[in-house]
Amino acid sequence: MQFSEFAGQTVLVTGAASGIGQAQTQAFLAQHAQVIAIDRQPQPASLLPQAQLSYQRADVCDATALTQAIKAGSAVLGQPQIVCNTAGKLDGYQPTLALGLDQWQQILATDLTSQFIVTNAVLPAMLAQQHGVFVNMASIAGLVAGGGGAAYTAAKHAVIGYTKQVDLDYASQGIRANCLAPGAIDTPMNAADFAGAGKMAQWVAQETPAKRWAQPQEVADLTLFLASRHADYIHGTVVPIDGGWLEK
Repeated sequence: MQFSEFAGQTVLVTGAASGIGQAQTQAFLAQHAQVIAIDRQPQPASLLPQAQLSYQRADVCDATALTQAIKAGSAVLGQPQIVCNTAGKLDGYQPTLALGLDQWQQILATDLTSQFIVTNAVLPAMLAQQHGVFVNMASIAGLVAGGGGAAYTAAKHAVIGYTKQVDLDYASQGIRANCLAPGAIDTPMNAADFAGAGKMAQWVAQETPAKRWAQPQEVADLTLFLASRHADYIHGTVVPIDGGWLEK
């Protein structure tokens, strides 16, 4: 999949060290974009140091550190025109009575509030240029119950609402904001499903109409399309990539 328009553009990706975020980072680099990659983990060997990449270590739950990472990356590569708010955390499918306030707040800080912080950090420069694209990470858990526990489901529903409102407020000024809603994606975040004999992973595959898990690259390919001019009329929507899970 080739999109020559990304050459020279700056993309910001959170959660870039692994899984979908890493696949998005690699996909944009392959399109000759410049990428500000943010993650609390050290830079993985799979993301080779290069002039197009500014890797910044920061915990997205730390507003000060996250804002500083964005500023540092922007100082090297310029203000981002495209943002992938991808960092996320599962809640172990815990129902509300099993959640403490600290765990609730941590999930919302990671999955929701970080997107607010990033958006407010980069949006003024986008508005000045009358151009900017957000691809925010929701989930099938943002559309139905059962894709996570109480905190994760609440956070992902809120991501969808926040994304729609951002798009409504700023679409007339050149901004586009959309969500991805992945289902079963084979990433480190879902490693527990593959533990032991992998019975949970097998069950998920059997329950998915497509009868398989997706790879992070498939989500990255969809991200490229949503960020491109080919999706210019797609605004404030949620695009499932779930192997048919939601059609059941």
